[in-house]
Amino acid sequence: MKVFNIIQPRHLLILVLTLSGFSITHAHHPIHGKFDPADQIEFSGIVSKVDWRNPHVHVFVNVINGNDQVNWAVEMENPNILIANNWDENSLLPGDAINVSGIRARDGSRQIWGENVRLADTGRAVYTISDTSPQKPLASRPVPRWSEDNLPALGAVPGGVSGLWSYPTSTALVEDGVSVEMDAYGQLQNIGDAAQVAPMQDWALARYINRQERNLRDDPMYLDCKPPGGPRQYQSDLGLQLIEDKKNDRIFVLLGSGNRNFRIIHLDGRNQRGLVGGDDDNPLFYGRSTGQWEGDTLVVNTTGFNEGFWFTNGGLPHTDLLTMVEKFTRSNQDTLQYEVTIDDPGAYTRPWTASWELSWVGNTELPFSLCQHNRQ
Repeated sequence: MKVFNIIQPRHLLILVLTLSGFSITHAHHPIHGKFDPADQIEFSGIVSKVDWRNPHVHVFVNVINGNDQVNWAVEMENPNILIANNWDENSLLPGDAINVSGIRARDGSRQIWGENVRLADTGRAVYTISDTSPQKPLASRPVPRWSEDNLPALGAVPGGVSGLWSYPTSTALVEDGVSVEMDAYGQLQNIGDAAQVAPMQDWALARYINRQERNLRDDPMYLDCKPPGGPRQYQSDLGLQLIEDKKNDRIFVLLGSGNRNFRIIHLDGRNQRGLVGGDDDNPLFYGRSTGQWEGDTLVVNTTGFNEGFWFTNGGLPHTDLLTMVEKFTRSNQDTLQYEVTIDDPGAYTRPWTASWELSWVGNTELPFSLCQHNRQ
């Protein structure tokens, strides 16, 4: 470990370079594309500003180094995730003295991912988060059902408790039955496992490996706030709601991430052409979805995607030939089982399936999220 520029006593800048990894908890976007886990930094300073906006909170810190004062940007979690962990924009204020540790931006700029932020006078950690899903009841609660047709309610029923689905048990697409190590962003621990993730054609595997080797830094959702189309909408820790419009035979999928995006699943038997607002039959980020109930399972067929987004965390490729068959089964009050079959003859050698579960979070509404807030 090599240490540079130790300034005593109150204002401290320590730059630490190490080959060991640094723990990243749960971030809304892939972090290693921007920040280098091998470049660990610690410093102390005075907060000059807190920018409490999506997609990530930034804390600006004045740090004394010799005779100079420099300003560092400490990037933190999404504000909605911090709010869910009982923090707000007044938890840290200009003038507060803090100690920060984290990993530095790859481009060498004065930016750091703030893994650990503590008040200098008390040592109290601020902006900490927990990834623990809500505790489920010891005994399963029955599936809520609609009175008019006895079908399962995929969200809240009229007069019932509001809520959303979150805490997915998987946050990246991997074919069922395959076991590979990857982080919450879909980054493989061993790049040699790439070919096992899904039955990719040669070009798709090469593209996937390239995205992985670049630490997912080309993710269009991270760079350009592109919508989380495809199964990615069910991989977000910001949650989603399924709003059933019985009168018009449709379901709205409302997303907690992105830019207040939504998707419509039509149940009225229409073909997959056009949406309510009209799209001139152009391919879409969310495609065109039609669905029907098969017993207690909603089966949804979606086609008509464009190629301008990543359809999963981790960067598995897709083409405009992609078709998805999704199955939604509410097995009890607190559990939604999700299964998707991917059929994309432009990128994969055969259809393949992935599945996971989401947990019900009651008495909760979707957070207000606009990805562009601090992109200006």
